[in-house]
Amino acid sequence: MNEPHPGTLYLRLRKRIPLPPGGTVRLGAAARLLAGGDLERRLAGVEIYRHHPDDGNRVVIDMLHVVRAVTEVEPGLNVEYFGDPQVLVTVDSKPVKANLAVLIFAWLLLFFGAGLAIMNFHADVSMNEVHIRITELITGEKKEHPFWFQVPYSIGVGLGMVVFFNHLFRKRLNEEPNPLEVELYLYQENVNAYVIADEMRKLKGAHHKRGDPDA
Repeated sequence: MNEPHPGTLYLRLRKRIPLPPGGTVRLGAAARLLAGGDLERRLAGVEIYRHHPDDGNRVVIDMLHVVRAVTEVEPGLNVEYFGDPQVLVTVDSKPVKANLAVLIFAWLLLFFGAGLAIMNFHADVSMNEVHIRITELITGEKKEHPFWFQVPYSIGVGLGMVVFFNHLFRKRLNEEPNPLEVELYLYQENVNAYVIADEMRKLKGAHHKRGDPDA
């Protein structure tokens, strides 16, 4: 493998990193680095941000800020970056312990809510009449409660949900992400993009108020 150019730093900023209140962000935590010799190790410890209470719980570090911090330590170093030009720093306080009562309430709410949604759907499409008609076509007899057909159908609905969400309790059926995970990922990406845009807008407004010509 060829070594990177000794006078060049290649980096890719991470999308989102956590930080404790009053903590310090160093370059090695905010980005993936590639440089020649021991330059990478030295630059990984460069401080690029220190949290202050007035900064709130979300801070955006821009690539220009990173380049300024790097060139102060290594003047003349060429910096090449890939990916997004900002990293979102979320200041996390102490982790909140899960409340068992709230967890049970949420589980029951989702369980019965999902059950009612399925039952309402079946009522809307007259699923019972459909089952009766199907069994009549197969057996030639009309039964008001064709359990031999309805019981396997109910089991199939449950198995279909397991396959759809690719989970059986904590066990994953395969490595493919399920639709819920994809939607959560897209939601998190949209939240990150919005927060970064909002923070950059606030920063630009603060520069205009101060009369900063670089705003």
